[in-house]
Amino acid sequence: MSEASRALHEPWPSLPRQKEAVSFGVWVFLASELLFFGGLFFAYTLYRNIYPHGFVIAARETEVFFGTFNTAVLLTSSLTMAVAVRAAENEMRRLTFWCLVATAALGIVFLIAKGFEYRDDIVNRLVPGPDFKLHEQGAQIFWAFYWIATGIHAIHLTVGIVIVGIVAAMLHWRDVPLVGPKYEGVALYWHLVDIIWIILLPLLYLVGRAT
Repeated sequence: MSEASRALHEPWPSLPRQKEAVSFGVWVFLASELLFFGGLFFAYTLYRNIYPHGFVIAARETEVFFGTFNTAVLLTSSLTMAVAVRAAENEMRRLTFWCLVATAALGIVFLIAKGFEYRDDIVNRLVPGPDFKLHEQGAQIFWAFYWIATGIHAIHLTVGIVIVGIVAAMLHWRDVPLVGPKYEGVALYWHLVDIIWIILLPLLYLVGRAT
């Protein structure tokens, strides 16, 4: 049985049609995710206009080192994911597998670094509540957004790591075909997670740094 035959699943009559369906489904899902994050970004914009000074003071408490480091990690993971997709298209099984492993590993590195950052934020009393460090109006709202947005992003990244890990394991242990839509679908999801972080970086870490 050929690679294309093994990759084709019911009810699709052909592999190109199956790829189109998977891509369309993933794009619909990504659109719903963008609507969700869009609500968060709208709320951020609204309250930043209401409390501009408080947001600037609060943003200066974020740790730029961790934000920059994690940005570099995710951009590198996007590169390894793109290479994995291209390697799969060219039937380079070993390179595909190791690029998927590298992508998942970089995602784990991101989460570990984020955990250290969260620890520092807690120690510095930057969790909204009665013991919050800052007293400017709007500062707690900024940090509430910080915890919600980065927490949701971390959940999405964790899901991406699991999915990439499953695909890599299937590729290694079950000899799944390299052709098929699974790699493109996983890559689209992973790139969305990276893009969301690129948007969060200036909102959380760069506000007020130039003044």
